[in-house]
Amino acid sequence: MSLEEILAKMGSGPDASELTDKDPYDVLVVGGGPAGSSAAIYAARKGIRTGIVADRFGGQVMDTLGIENFISVKHTEGPKLVASLEEHVKEYGVDIMNLQRAKRLEKKDMIELELENGAVLKSKTVIISTGARWRNVNVPGEAEFKNKGVAYCPHCDGPLFEGKDVAVIGGGNSGVEAAIDLAGIVKHVTVIEFNPELKADQVLQDRLHSLPNVTVVTNAQTSEITGTDKVNGITYIDRATGEEHHVELQGVFVQIGLVPNTEWLGDTLERTRFGEIVVDKHGATDLPGVFAAGDCTDSAYKQIIISMGSGATAALGAFDYLIRN
Repeated sequence: MSLEEILAKMGSGPDASELTDKDPYDVLVVGGGPAGSSAAIYAARKGIRTGIVADRFGGQVMDTLGIENFISVKHTEGPKLVASLEEHVKEYGVDIMNLQRAKRLEKKDMIELELENGAVLKSKTVIISTGARWRNVNVPGEAEFKNKGVAYCPHCDGPLFEGKDVAVIGGGNSGVEAAIDLAGIVKHVTVIEFNPELKADQVLQDRLHSLPNVTVVTNAQTSEITGTDKVNGITYIDRATGEEHHVELQGVFVQIGLVPNTEWLGDTLERTRFGEIVVDKHGATDLPGVFAAGDCTDSAYKQIIISMGSGATAALGAFDYLIRN
């Protein structure tokens, strides 16, 4: 937890009236991850009044392990990249309202964004970039042992399992990257993948298979996370034979994809059955003046660099909308 988050919990952040009294924005960005940061910078560079509301500036990138596919940067880490993003956003005088969660969006004469603290912000255009969160595996024991052996952020919680046996559920890039990093800390890692083969990039699979303290189990369906006061094992079913297997361990990291943070929108915008906001090539939604970018949209791929590009697209789309209207 950051110092800013601690102070906010102590009640030292801005109250609702202070936020409601702010002048309307030309562009209001909801979400402070790579997409939101990019959108705010592109909007502010047009010389228009820009604000950014974020539940937590940086979003999921704050919990990200080593980043090696951000073009032109061979290696960086999530918190380091977020610090650079925030510094860049502040360079253009963007009004940053951190630790504020969106509650409702409504289009009147202007677009109104209600926050959970009761404040209402107004803007001519809005760019939604609320990102996504870890998907739950939804088996017995997951909720019961959350923070008691069940974790979602290897970067944050990996050191707590030093010298212990853990499992990683998920064989995509996130799961395999997590297993690689955990292997350098824990005693042993068991990777459990639902499909017959891992889905991660081949370079990551090669690195994973080179590690002596990793076991990969494919075509396996996790059925239960077991424990008493904390996790003591995981049970899975071999999908080929139907046989049930149990592995004794002390930690389980769930890495099976993302859920878009869009529930708060209700029926305001068109969304896919997965909850992703539907956007066109300009980043526009089906509500005039409202745009969206990043992992909360129906973009084909969820990557930092793609989110940044979509944030820029949405900001340019919003600026074009302002000119035409």
